[in-house]
Amino acid sequence: MPGGSKSRVAALSIASNALLIALKLAAGAITGSIAILTEAIHSLIDLVASVIAFVSVRKADEPADVEHPYGHEKVENLAATIEGMLILVGAGIIVYEATHRLVIGSEVDRLGVGIAVMGFSIVVNLVVSTALTRQARRTESPALEGDAAHLRTDALTSAGVLAGLALVQITGEASFDSITALIVAVAIVWSGLRIIRRSSGALVDEALPAEEMDRIEAAIAEARTVEVAGYHKLRARRAGSRRYIDFHAQYRSGTSLERAHELAHLMRDSIEAAIPNSEVLIHVEPETSYREPGEVDEPYRSG
Repeated sequence: MPGGSKSRVAALSIASNALLIALKLAAGAITGSIAILTEAIHSLIDLVASVIAFVSVRKADEPADVEHPYGHEKVENLAATIEGMLILVGAGIIVYEATHRLVIGSEVDRLGVGIAVMGFSIVVNLVVSTALTRQARRTESPALEGDAAHLRTDALTSAGVLAGLALVQITGEASFDSITALIVAVAIVWSGLRIIRRSSGALVDEALPAEEMDRIEAAIAEARTVEVAGYHKLRARRAGSRRYIDFHAQYRSGTSLERAHELAHLMRDSIEAAIPNSEVLIHVEPETSYREPGEVDEPYRSG
């Protein structure tokens, strides 16, 4: 089942983050590197995010109930937003610690251990993030997508830390360690803001992308018959991986209610085929139906 697959890959992310936290904390303590310690903090945030993703995908897959008649899909969007906020908090901690060490100075030694741990971290995060990304695309899961973004950012920042440690090793200048940590923080902030922007759109019922709206209109056009005079008030939003679409379909004079109902089902089936995992609601009305005062013809589509 898709829900089970989502839970399994989220659990894999939890396990990998827990392992990397332990390794990075040990390497940071051995080398005294603030860049490695900030990476440990980054992985700790990723671990919290992975737990949130694990819980949210299980909750989002629960069926609708009396208290949540539209289902629980938005839990995933909420989880992704929280993950983005956690990333920003982690970036703030990194900036503080790196700036502090840059001002007061620090020493870094035994860099071979740190370089090995960072290299291992890059490989693990790339493997797990690839698995998460594939499952996120397959299930259209915002929570898994956010978790995968965390791990890709972690792999990128680990590569930056690796480069910084190499510079310290080559030049003997410990300030490169703090400078690297600050660069890592910038990358983390960018990732956090991007995740928040994408996930918060669904929480405020942002319209679907233009490409999906075009597919919806094409599906309506494909299923329309001469009895359908036109349609208007087309709206579409997303909650988790599910799309909710509704519009008013207007029928020509003489169309029976039974026929109008039949045609509405044809349009619904056409839209659901074009937009998988969608729920379509069509309001049936006559061509001469009343319009609200001030309603313009722009959203009305006919012909």
